[in-house]
Amino acid sequence: MKDTRIEKLAKNLLHHSVELKQDEKILIEIIGMDAVPLGKELIKQAENMGSLPFFNIIDYEVMREMLLNASTEQIKLYAKHDLQRMQDMDCYIGIRASTNTAELNGISKEKMEIYNKYYTLPVHLEERVKNTKWCILRYPNSSMAQMSNMNTEEFEDFYFNVCTLDYDKMSKAMDNLVELMNKTKNVHILGNGTDLRFSIEGIPAEKYMGTFNIPDGEVATAPVKTSVNGYITYNTETRYNGILFNSIRFEFENGKIIKATSNKTKELNEILDTDEGSRYIGEFALGLNPYIERPIGDTLFDEKIKGSFHFTPGDSLEESDNGNRSSIHWDIVNIQTPEYGGGEIYFDDVLVRKDGKFVLEELKPLNPENLV
Repeated sequence: MKDTRIEKLAKNLLHHSVELKQDEKILIEIIGMDAVPLGKELIKQAENMGSLPFFNIIDYEVMREMLLNASTEQIKLYAKHDLQRMQDMDCYIGIRASTNTAELNGISKEKMEIYNKYYTLPVHLEERVKNTKWCILRYPNSSMAQMSNMNTEEFEDFYFNVCTLDYDKMSKAMDNLVELMNKTKNVHILGNGTDLRFSIEGIPAEKYMGTFNIPDGEVATAPVKTSVNGYITYNTETRYNGILFNSIRFEFENGKIIKATSNKTKELNEILDTDEGSRYIGEFALGLNPYIERPIGDTLFDEKIKGSFHFTPGDSLEESDNGNRSSIHWDIVNIQTPEYGGGEIYFDDVLVRKDGKFVLEELKPLNPENLV
């Protein structure tokens, strides 16, 4: 029996997320064979709309084998052909369903830096992000269920609740927060092991409501590049280049991370030394998805956790650009609900959110109980 939830998700992706039009070209890229059912449904619906779907399937086991011994010239050539294809597209949907999130472990830091610089940066950050209508999502499989400490059926139910919620309702509720952030000059964040001050003056705030990521639910801006001072201790795990980090702590001086520690301090600092922009923050965003209450070890979900914020080393977003440039963009999450120690966020010395809930009357529609 066909899962109608897949049909609904595909329809939302094509009509709401990328707003696919007749005769437009769309690339559907699948990482991991578990996502094939959604890929097939997207192609079917896109064809029925009179559009031109294309596909690409990536297997991380095969990619790992290539990257282990790939030369810089080889990676550049690999990027050249994928860049040309991306330039031909109007839309892009990327579906990630890897069976092993640590598949790229063991590839050297130097090789991953080359890959990020010569492949990820030009193909995705420069071309796909800036010149296509795009959306990225995960697809539920046993690996994600295990990572989330759920059985597969339970995780699928959770996934489809999160990914097919009423994003139009969420979008309307975000408007007051966007307006407030666009008026705000200074931000102060307090929490366990955290005391941060920075300016967001002049950096546009943007709402993310199912157009770039599924699941979605965040309002993002960026700090003025050299304005960040203080320290932050993140209370969630995060994976980068296949390495699992926890207990990350950054100290800032005039925007730059001057000290970084974690369970793997050496590897953390190697990532932060990737390029000149890696030790500056490219994004500050508030997580708002009412169905996501705890980390599952996947950034696309974790950065949307209700009552959270993420503070992102690396490249800034096109929509809220603070001028920072980097080949990394690492969304690391701090949760401020009571279960995670609470915390406070102030805009221009006015308390806006306490212990993960908005306290200003005009922002209360964004509290979780009002979004479900």
